[in-house]
Amino acid sequence: MASLKTLILGTLGLASEVLGANLLAAHYTGKIFSLSYTPGARNATATLSSKFDASGCGTLPAWLHVDAGVPIVYCVDEDWNGSGMLASYSVGPDGSLKQTGQTVTSGASVHGTPYGGGDADGYNFIATVEYDPSTLTTYELPLTSTSAVLQQLKFNLTEPKTNPRQNAPHPHAAQLDPTGKFIIVPDLGADLVRIFSIDAATGNLTACEPGVAGEGDGPRHGAWWAPNAGSTAGQKLYTVNELGNSVSAWTVSYPEGDGCMALEKTQTLSTYAEGSAAPNGSKAAEVHVAGNFLYAANRADETFGAENDSLATYAIDPSSGDIAWVEATPAHAWFPRSFSINKAGDLVAVGGQTSSNVVIIARDTETGKLGDVVANLQVATPGTPQQEDGLSTVVWVE
Repeated sequence: MASLKTLILGTLGLASEVLGANLLAAHYTGKIFSLSYTPGARNATATLSSKFDASGCGTLPAWLHVDAGVPIVYCVDEDWNGSGMLASYSVGPDGSLKQTGQTVTSGASVHGTPYGGGDADGYNFIATVEYDPSTLTTYELPLTSTSAVLQQLKFNLTEPKTNPRQNAPHPHAAQLDPTGKFIIVPDLGADLVRIFSIDAATGNLTACEPGVAGEGDGPRHGAWWAPNAGSTAGQKLYTVNELGNSVSAWTVSYPEGDGCMALEKTQTLSTYAEGSAAPNGSKAAEVHVAGNFLYAANRADETFGAENDSLATYAIDPSSGDIAWVEATPAHAWFPRSFSINKAGDLVAVGGQTSSNVVIIARDTETGKLGDVVANLQVATPGTPQQEDGLSTVVWVE
């Protein structure tokens, strides 16, 4: 277990009976760290500490998938040397990690999602995306040492792009839609949000007509919103666009029966205030929804001083799903590659890749505004600016 100091950086006026929570953070040293967050009682301090760590997800664990209420985490490995790992772990009530499955992959995976109807955790299959190989790959669950590729789809550009980072399709995420019937794949290289319908019995994916992003947007990840929980009426998808330093809103249309989901882009806003240009070298990274608010992370903009990048907040119109700029606030992290909002919606965990820290920021559930730092923890070793090292992702386990 790594020896990490607990940093105490804030006070919370919370009731003493409030229980702590667990988080997981992956690091490009090849480890997954289990963190414990304990809110402070009135006039006491909150704490964030490292409790356990685990390996077994290759050399570059890039993404962790956790669903609320399901004590299983899936990890994908970004190893670029032709051989990676795909692994699963159970998460104990105390945050301890136990590996439950592992299989060898061809590497270069940057994101993944389980899907299909299953027994133990609701899934029978898992899909991963490979950035440079330009592929979407699926496997059957549970993972074993003999797991084989179920399906692999190779993407190609239909026409050349002007941005040198768009020399080929670069799928950056595989995300399940709210119905569980479709997977979307934001493709940074092709300026598309690819859509696939799911055969829940076989795990096979069938390509649908993709959503078309703006030229040079480079969509990276997506987040879903609907005006009424449990209904797809008024469903919206919001994507964060890495190359365009922007977020886009999309209307979502579902078929009456069998068929394809459709996306139509309706709006694109900068991840910076009107009249402000994205700093040279900045890269939008992550997007999440909480209530009627949308959040996006900006990497390497140092808007709030040296090694302190920004988080953008937008209000979502509850009647239309349109978004409007609210403000930028400090990320309290350098190169925030990921962030995660807790179930209650009152805390945001930000993972700084280069700073290699996990910082907990208070969130007002009514106004959506982000507030003070309540806890901060250095995790393993800091990264190198603009390089693939440091902390890769953080997620609440609730």
